[in-house]
Amino acid sequence: MIRFLIVFLLLPMVSIFLHGQNIDFSKKSLALDKPLTTIAFGSCNNQKKDQGYWANIADENPDLWIWSGDIVYADTEDMRVKADEYQKLKVNPDYQKFLGQVPVIGIYDDHDYGVNDACKTYPKRAQSRDLLLDFLDVPAEQPVRTREGAYQSYTIGPDSQRVKIILLDTRYFRDELEKNPAKGGQRFLQNKQGDVLGYDQWKWLERELKDSDAGVHIIVTSIQLIPKEHYFEKWSNFPAARHKFFRMLSKIKPTCPILISGDRHIAEISMVELPDMDFPLYEVTSSGLTHARTEKKEEPNQFRVGDLMPKLNYGVLRIDWSTEIPSVTAEIKGIESDLLQECQLD
Repeated sequence: MIRFLIVFLLLPMVSIFLHGQNIDFSKKSLALDKPLTTIAFGSCNNQKKDQGYWANIADENPDLWIWSGDIVYADTEDMRVKADEYQKLKVNPDYQKFLGQVPVIGIYDDHDYGVNDACKTYPKRAQSRDLLLDFLDVPAEQPVRTREGAYQSYTIGPDSQRVKIILLDTRYFRDELEKNPAKGGQRFLQNKQGDVLGYDQWKWLERELKDSDAGVHIIVTSIQLIPKEHYFEKWSNFPAARHKFFRMLSKIKPTCPILISGDRHIAEISMVELPDMDFPLYEVTSSGLTHARTEKKEEPNQFRVGDLMPKLNYGVLRIDWSTEIPSVTAEIKGIESDLLQECQLD
């Protein structure tokens, strides 16, 4: 069985050098042998804005935090500037404290990968990938350090309580999109045969799903995969790739698949029924942590479950292992930990 398990060494202190100062802080290690019962996640975090919300997320007692993109906003081709913006977040006292309490993994989106709506043509993509992995303290010996792209997977928990987390890289290999010249329609023209993941990542994803005996599969995609109607970037801009993803799930039938996404500066939960699947496919979108749409402006989404939530937010998945098939509940929380929506994902 092929598994890519990233093991974080338990170090009492980690040292960062920034602006002539050494800053030390504790970092919580990820225990791969313990079951996950509470997973928190979010996206769209401006490192220059107040980071005080981390205390509220820590109060959820999460076993893990997952970044689903736009960890920082550093739209540039200057890698020194991008590295400095990552470090501004990493040495923030609120985030430092959180790192000492909760293990952290994640993937980038456009504003931390490169620039707005960036794809495979971004000229510093390899260097940007390395900066992400450095920020997340991914060890140098891990396979992701030696291949193209930032996609990774984690299998966590004992035999009967395993969760597989798959972090997809939707930027590094993604084909280009052409702006729609027509006003009032979609922002981009569809790239009907265009790809999102690239050949190697598709093959890797297929192996990760086929070779998994996990009871829950969490697939992180920085841009939304299920919704089709909205104006912005989404898998639906690449209909062949979106169909390929759905077809792969229907063929392999992983147990309890759940999508996590960000990017949109709103929160919502979407659901689609796929052929031959025993479980519906849910997508929980949480965005953003420091800035979000605040006006109650409706937008169509034929797959939405519940309401569109234009408010600062983070997401929580709660896994109940007491039943034969694990039960997963998704929560969208306001930044003050107020419950905006709760949904049973079954």
